[in-house]
Amino acid sequence: MILASGSPRRRKLLANLGVPFRVVVSGEAEDSPEHDPARLAGELAMRKARAVARAHPDAVVIAADTVVAVGAELLGKPGDEAENRAFVRRLSGRTHQVYTGVSVVSGGRTAGGVERTDVTFRALSDAEVTHYARTGEGLDKAGGYGIQGVGMALVARLEGDYSNVVGFPLTLVIRLLREAGIAVWGE
Repeated sequence: MILASGSPRRRKLLANLGVPFRVVVSGEAEDSPEHDPARLAGELAMRKARAVARAHPDAVVIAADTVVAVGAELLGKPGDEAENRAFVRRLSGRTHQVYTGVSVVSGGRTAGGVERTDVTFRALSDAEVTHYARTGEGLDKAGGYGIQGVGMALVARLEGDYSNVVGFPLTLVIRLLREAGIAVWGE
């Protein structure tokens, strides 16, 4: 079993399922002309899984990609603290969508899905936005925040799968792994 992701959050969540695995980062570019966030998340996850599966054809490979959308705007990973402030300010007082695509490639077969969660931020003061951006927590995360850390204080409401916002929707992950013959939780 290979996790095609360098995300420490995905590593932890997969390990919590009792699945033995190793990490191989795909190195796939995260760019695409696709503008629909659900299709983009699914496409990027599939590209990552297939890239690693080509190099490891006998393994079961799982990959994921998370996309954050506020209205028609897609928010990737901020490049620096100033961009992180702009992202958090954009999300302040609004509801946005988090999409995570998950793909599994095994023995030439591919399966995947996309999970959506709606997240509403509280109305944030400029001081709160600045303080959060200074933590650096959001710099390596789509949308510029981490719900599993200090970023939870930004959130007023969540509708859907919490683990999806962390970047690895466990209900979808478990289903796809079981379909690929991988035992979850010691089955």
